[in-house]
Amino acid sequence: MAMTILKRCVRVPILLGVAFLAGCESDVTDPSAARPGRPQFVLLTPGTVVQVSAGYEHTCALRTDGSLACWGNNFNFDDGSHGQATPPAGNFAQVSAGQYHTCGLKTNGTIGCWGSNDWGQSSTQVGVFTQVSAGYVQTCGIKTDSTVACWGGVFWPQTPPAGAFTQVSAGGGHNCGVKTDETVACWGNNDYGEAAAPAGTFLQVSAGGLHTCGLTTEGTAVCWGDNTDGQATPPADTFTQVSAGQDHTCGLKTDGTVACWGSNKWGQAMPPAGAFTEVSAGGSHTCGLRTDGSVACWGFNGWLEATPPEYALTQVSVAGSPSFCGLNTDNTLTCWNLTPPTGTFIEVSAGGSDACGLRMDGTLQCWGDNTYGQATPPPGPFTHVSAGYRHTCGVKADSTVACWGDNTYGQATPPPGAFTLVSAGYQHTCGLKSDGTVACWGDNSALQASPPPLVFNQVSAGGFHTCGILKTVNTVVCWGDNSLLQVTPPPGAFTQVSAGFWYTCGLKTGGTLVCWGDNYYGQATPPVGTFTQVSAGNSDPTFACAVERDASVACWGVVAIAQTPTLLP
Repeated sequence: MAMTILKRCVRVPILLGVAFLAGCESDVTDPSAARPGRPQFVLLTPGTVVQVSAGYEHTCALRTDGSLACWGNNFNFDDGSHGQATPPAGNFAQVSAGQYHTCGLKTNGTIGCWGSNDWGQSSTQVGVFTQVSAGYVQTCGIKTDSTVACWGGVFWPQTPPAGAFTQVSAGGGHNCGVKTDETVACWGNNDYGEAAAPAGTFLQVSAGGLHTCGLTTEGTAVCWGDNTDGQATPPADTFTQVSAGQDHTCGLKTDGTVACWGSNKWGQAMPPAGAFTEVSAGGSHTCGLRTDGSVACWGFNGWLEATPPEYALTQVSVAGSPSFCGLNTDNTLTCWNLTPPTGTFIEVSAGGSDACGLRMDGTLQCWGDNTYGQATPPPGPFTHVSAGYRHTCGVKADSTVACWGDNTYGQATPPPGAFTLVSAGYQHTCGLKSDGTVACWGDNSALQASPPPLVFNQVSAGGFHTCGILKTVNTVVCWGDNSLLQVTPPPGAFTQVSAGFWYTCGLKTGGTLVCWGDNYYGQATPPVGTFTQVSAGNSDPTFACAVERDASVACWGVVAIAQTPTLLP
């Protein structure tokens, strides 16, 4: 069920030194502004979502494989903590997004919470549960004996009443639950009558910011509490689910369409057309799960909490802040900040502010910035392409390498010989020769273009360093600048390595990710999971992305990118 919370705004002191949050709309309008939170975001494969939960300024979704994906604000201005949009690994059966924390019900019945814990709302709970609900600064759950337990939330009494419950909902400063006799019981803050549940029988209840709505056994919606914006005045329709947000409410009608009422300042009460199976009203945005398994969101989007990421990729290529492209499962292209050409491709490579794609007939097509000629490839055919910072290189069908674009350091002047792979870096390029040795050319100020005389099966040119995977043993060897330990790889066997600007990421043989080097933007802290490919950005500031085994994509690093799961087209 939807979990709702109070708005983040001005603190107003009251008795005993306790403060409450005065209700007002969020003032965040630019997600690229400096924000300390650095969440990963996960691109969702359409049709793989079974539940969605809209929190205050973030959203989380439960996928069919039991994993979680979250997007939106990842920072708590009150205590400086963050992480509500960075879910842990594991198998979950339900997720609930609250104010600045999120909780999930694991498949084994235990509860895991993450994000802010300033009031104990994310503290570890002992016991087995059947449902969890994250609210403002409190969390409630139903145990297997049908009793309710709540934790956190010191502003108002959070002790639930005795008795057996079938469902619980944590709201702004109050909580409500449906008892086994189908009556509703509420507790906590009651300044607006939000905890004064009416008589009658109910199937479901949803606690909002300062109001509550319930679904009666007849299928009608009944609301009580604050009605300043009409959020407690439902239409005369029949519903199968109701969700109370901050100051708006939405309900799922019996025909599958969504109806919303209350505040519509940000469009949060204006649902799109179509059939849904679930709706979740958050702070100033709303999300719903469509019948085809895709997520649709509407309303305030200052943290991109209303921008559900829905792409399925087989390859991703990250250059840095300007460029991010991926190869879709149908071989079409998707890019962030660059509009790709139409048609089908077998490979894509993003450069500084440009990208190039290899078509199935071996021809290259490049787009974006062409100041240095990096987006004007020579005729092919080619078998491989790699876009660097201001230059691009490709392996031709005759195994020779051709480069074009900026050649200030000689990075676009490849040596003769037969190559199987080429990697264009910041101001240097390296290629894997047919005998397994590596040749590099271009800037060598940090010895990044001086490879060791070893035999490799892959090479990746980064900012001022290069890394490769040794043949046979599959360990990583790096050379060049090591000021941030970017050329000091961990032990173990790898299937792929990607050298970024001041850091490196590698894919281990089991599909796990490991990164090393500069971690100022969190780019060397990859998410947990099983992946098939990784790409480290090669500019500063930077971020990295990796393709998960289910074709979704996880990205991490600089906030302006890692919180922007919007791809083109």
